[in-house]
Amino acid sequence: MAVPWRAVGALALVLVSAGSTWQLQHWRYGNQLAEQARLHAETLNQLTLAAAAAQQAEQDKRFALEQRLATSEQTHFRKLSDAQRDQDRLRDRLATADLRLSVLLDATDVAKGCNLPSSAGAGGVDHAAVRARLDPAHAQRIIAITDEGDRGLIALQACQAYAKTVSQ
Repeated sequence: MAVPWRAVGALALVLVSAGSTWQLQHWRYGNQLAEQARLHAETLNQLTLAAAAAQQAEQDKRFALEQRLATSEQTHFRKLSDAQRDQDRLRDRLATADLRLSVLLDATDVAKGCNLPSSAGAGGVDHAAVRARLDPAHAQRIIAITDEGDRGLIALQACQAYAKTVSQ
């Protein structure tokens, strides 16, 4: 039997051209896939950098807020301790009779039986005002009430400052 060399040659040529086409397609698609993978990696890298920058910005904002809140807390504590010191000093002066609390009376109110002279003493600062001195125990209670009020106002100011700082 005679081998048709032309058919074998044609078949070999078809196989070689199919193989080379296959290889060429493999290189071309391989390059496309490599380029696509590179672009994907670049996109992921850019997203990662953007996320890291956003996270750093948020951390910086949080740190600045914490600093402002710490400063506000120090101011609040200083005001509170100053008010406490002033109240303690006032309470001590009342206890030692170094200071006396008095109230202004209405000299025109004769209906309540307060017939006090309307002339002021030589050391008075109010001109012709009638004053009555408070009992030291009552004065201590009044100072305690004002102390609680002062602390309440300072705490309210601190809460308002906190809410304002956090909401910004």
